[in-house]
Amino acid sequence: MDLTQLPKYQKRSFVPADAQLTNVETVKGLYQKLLDRAISSSKELESWLLDRSELDAALRQAGSILYIHMTCHTDDSSIAGAYTEFISTVPPAIKPINDELNHKYLKTLKAYPLDAKRYQVYNRATTVDVELFVEANVALQTKVDLLSQEYQTLSGAMTVHFDGKDQTMPAMGKYLQEPDRKKREEAWRAMTKRRLADKDKFENLYDQMYKLRCEIASNAKMNNFTEYQFRAYHRFDYKPADCKKYHETIEKLVVPIYGEILKKRKLEMKLDSLRPWDLAVDTYGKQPLKPFDKASDLIEKTQKIFNKLDAQLGAEFKEMKDLGLLDLENRKGKAPGGYQNTLSEARKPFIFMNAVGVDDDVRTLLHESGHAFHALASAEDPLVDYRHAPMEFCEVASMAMELLGGEYLSEFYSAPDIKRSNREHLEGIVHILCWVANIDAFQHWLYEHPNHSTHERRQAWNGFYHQFGGQFTNWEGLEEEQAYLWHRQLHIFEVPFYYIEYGIAQLGALQMWLKARQDPKKALADYRHGLSLGGSRPLPELYQAAGIKFDFSQEIIKPLVDEVYREWQRS
Repeated sequence: MDLTQLPKYQKRSFVPADAQLTNVETVKGLYQKLLDRAISSSKELESWLLDRSELDAALRQAGSILYIHMTCHTDDSSIAGAYTEFISTVPPAIKPINDELNHKYLKTLKAYPLDAKRYQVYNRATTVDVELFVEANVALQTKVDLLSQEYQTLSGAMTVHFDGKDQTMPAMGKYLQEPDRKKREEAWRAMTKRRLADKDKFENLYDQMYKLRCEIASNAKMNNFTEYQFRAYHRFDYKPADCKKYHETIEKLVVPIYGEILKKRKLEMKLDSLRPWDLAVDTYGKQPLKPFDKASDLIEKTQKIFNKLDAQLGAEFKEMKDLGLLDLENRKGKAPGGYQNTLSEARKPFIFMNAVGVDDDVRTLLHESGHAFHALASAEDPLVDYRHAPMEFCEVASMAMELLGGEYLSEFYSAPDIKRSNREHLEGIVHILCWVANIDAFQHWLYEHPNHSTHERRQAWNGFYHQFGGQFTNWEGLEEEQAYLWHRQLHIFEVPFYYIEYGIAQLGALQMWLKARQDPKKALADYRHGLSLGGSRPLPELYQAAGIKFDFSQEIIKPLVDEVYREWQRS
């Protein structure tokens, strides 16, 4: 379906039906109307807030559609140009007006109070946004956005001529599961050589982004970009020091388990040491799991999983399929990775990924579907800002769905292959907890050392990589390849400090997994209840609503990872 023709969730009451929301003057005019409107009661203030929410949702959807088109076709200059034109003109023009609207709201709120509990989260977020806004930063943030698009374009353009044909980087990943060690190594080296060919471009991109972000933080009178970004992300329930405790706990409790897993891998593969191309293959030399041939098969079989898990989830997934809200095929010119993007006015989710027929594709679709179910569960809230939860809980929705949906893998596999897939997933959970600590610790170091050189950055990366599990792999002769591994992590470039959420949420998802083992129906009901709140309550309350704890201390981590390790040993 043409996403611009997607039916609206409800009829507009403020934004004209024919408003061209990619036109900067049109958008500015609508926001100016809100700014000029007189408000003389709490009822009028709430009505004003809902009109603002309607406009925000419509505008966000216009931007989302342009972004989706750009990532689906990074090699189409006209599509890329439309997205560039939008982010270069519309957001910069309305950010100052939005700041005025925030001031207007907070000032009016004092005269005409709204329900304190209902608007608690909205009010504190708006207060922080007012605190951080500096008009001089608008142009700087636009430059960062354009550099992020450049990162997407660079990454999406990467292809490798291998096995007699040009292949995308996601498609090359399947060769790392080939039993033939020589072929795995050839594929790994071909991929890495291609990435290293652009290493200077990525380094230059990051240097530009880094400088701009430090300037943004300074303009906002923050001590450093770390402090700025934690405020900008509305992280009210934990601080950088808590992240560092997470790093310490992971190093103490999880890295040794990861080491044991890799030690067993080395023994089973009868190797003297593990090389980077030995980490994804089956240890007994079996052919890679082949869950499906085409993206349509992936959709059909995943549909059956959701039908079995929950009738409502099955119906929601079917609606996404029927509306054309799934773009899963791998093709040249498509950006790497996967994501779910909510079309805010239609209140429908869109899923993007690069499916190449490997086991990880199944987990990825389950993951992104969890995000989609979250968007649909919270769709009824009239405030667009409440239809999106903090990422620390959004990722619970997705990671828990990997585990809950993973109970029905018989749609894809025989019993032995189900066991094998689940074993690999458990290994992946241990690895991601370590990798999150690695990426997050590196980012903290980056912004704590504003004058670091590229050499120091390289040394810091190598140190953290070794600290959080890299020491178990032999990188002899591959020092340059190891030093630039972080270039693959788009979060460092596009959404700095957004990664710890995966570690926090994985712990929430594991709690949900253990609950489901005892009472599947109750666990799913709690899951749906937590999702239905969107972002309307503080983070700890969202966890509580789902029947789990918002906690990433040693006390919560140890029993969870111990159970994962026991389950892995039984598999």
